[in-house]
Amino acid sequence: MVFAAGLLSLALFALPALAAPRGAARSTLASRVAGRRSGPKIPSNGINALTKGSSNVEYSQNWAGASFESAKNTYKAVTGSFVVPTPSAPKGGSGSYAASAWVGIDGDTCETGILQTGVDFTVDNGKVSYDGDTINVTVVAASTTSGTATITNESTGVTVSKSLKSSAKLCFENAEWIVEDFEEGDSLVKFADFGSVTFTNAVATLQSGGTTGPTGAVLIDIEQSNKVLTSTSTTSDSVTVSYT
Repeated sequence: MVFAAGLLSLALFALPALAAPRGAARSTLASRVAGRRSGPKIPSNGINALTKGSSNVEYSQNWAGASFESAKNTYKAVTGSFVVPTPSAPKGGSGSYAASAWVGIDGDTCETGILQTGVDFTVDNGKVSYDGDTINVTVVAASTTSGTATITNESTGVTVSKSLKSSAKLCFENAEWIVEDFEEGDSLVKFADFGSVTFTNAVATLQSGGTTGPTGAVLIDIEQSNKVLTSTSTTSDSVTVSYT
């Protein structure tokens, strides 16, 4: 994996109100081309979205993973490590497919801002962008409008860290470990078969100074066109998202 090419973003940015299906552009901070966007969680519009599975599972068009949905001023940092997967086209698919994996604060029930960092992984007509390295991703909020995002390639020892400021307002009520079907232009990219992503050493730091693993977080799976595309599970210190 070429480390610099793999950066999703080191970004603190505002989200549209009312969970609109498109986040703010990242052209000043993102490593991908202009027009690549990460959005807030988009609720699934599938007819069975509210009745499937466990009451602790939500369905979304673009997010899969685990998210705490807590009172304001709860979280100040989130971290996790994972092996960057080798993406492929879903069975019968052709062309370009992509997904991203990241950790973040807010963007779920708090819709005014998000602090996140992670990587994209893509496949274009069978050509994979990169794969295989183990990375650690961490975000730390310093205030409602500032924070630090850090990505360390644990396979090579290279670290990139960025201090960020924005007019976006964090609520500190969501801590997340997410695989996303992100947007380019005005629509979601074709979602890659990423196999599985397991966030290990998954920890959220509380404003009170304590820490918590993902146990008890709400599980989120991606549902598009009435088809569930992911399966998410957690342990006391890990979140696994699998493509189904």
